[in-house]
Amino acid sequence: MKRILFFVLMMNFSAKIFSQQRPHYTQYILNNYVLNPALSGIENYTDLKISNRDQWVGLNGAPKTTYLTIHKAIGKEDYKTSATSFSVPGENPRGKAYWENYTASEPHQGVGMVVVNDKAGSFNRISVSGTYAYHIGLNAKTNFSAGFSGGITLVSLDRSKHDFTGTGSSNDPATYTINNELNKIKPDLGAGVWLYSSNYFVGLSAQQIIPQKLAFVDDAAIIQKGKFIPHLFFTGGYRFLLSEDVNVIPSFMLKYINGTSKNNYQVEGNLKLQFRDLLWLGGSYRHEDGYAGMVGLNVRNTFNIGYSYDITTTQLNTVSRGTHEIVFGFLLGNNWGDTCPRNVW
Repeated sequence: MKRILFFVLMMNFSAKIFSQQRPHYTQYILNNYVLNPALSGIENYTDLKISNRDQWVGLNGAPKTTYLTIHKAIGKEDYKTSATSFSVPGENPRGKAYWENYTASEPHQGVGMVVVNDKAGSFNRISVSGTYAYHIGLNAKTNFSAGFSGGITLVSLDRSKHDFTGTGSSNDPATYTINNELNKIKPDLGAGVWLYSSNYFVGLSAQQIIPQKLAFVDDAAIIQKGKFIPHLFFTGGYRFLLSEDVNVIPSFMLKYINGTSKNNYQVEGNLKLQFRDLLWLGGSYRHEDGYAGMVGLNVRNTFNIGYSYDITTTQLNTVSRGTHEIVFGFLLGNNWGDTCPRNVW
């Protein structure tokens, strides 16, 4: 049974060679930087995040994604007390008073690095990219940033995992003549813009801007061959103050990838309910895919953690025990008391 499920997964992943090739992130609102390099240096501190996503638990060969991101500001001098500061004498750092007095940041730069390892079936993909962004204030309360990323992507194919017979050898004719493992290294380029203020953010980014062919065999009989295709991400969110102690942040992400579906796009909705800067709960919906619940905790001004559990509404729900995703955040050099992201939320 497991071998049958693995074969089904491999057929599905092979189709995705022409469609979505970047992993899903249920908790994208905690780290939009992994999708958009324009967020490089957006916070008052060096932002380090580590995440692990175990998708479709119980299914042999299911996707597993791990990433590490780190970015910091350069030349940022306006380290003012923020809405997420831990100790503001006499007022709530999540309250109305701060947001009414919010001012845009002075112009500054940001740099960072993104490392992603994504494994599904016999395919393993490692991407390493450096990022740069420049931030300016458009007016007293609105910031704008633009950035780019550049690096390499290594895609590996493990032919030994194409054994569906139990004999110890591959019976896949497309890879029968190659060695057990084959690697392809490709350049990777991305870009993005980000508009943000005290109570909203809007961003647009592109990954895999340069289309790249991806073929593991040289066979003229194979008409349709794999390739990297551009991915577009449009995100936005708005913060509503429900009271001095509670705020709610609805957000969305629209992904456009040519060939990923009938309409080439997929919409995700996200709702985050936060108590002060200490604890938050949330939920999300991914169109034609499933639902998720989320919870997070901020530990003073040094550490935060978020966890999500996804339930798919596709036919995979008969064999999958859901998807787990955990995000660890470390606020390095945080001398200004921010207890969680101020501009990313």
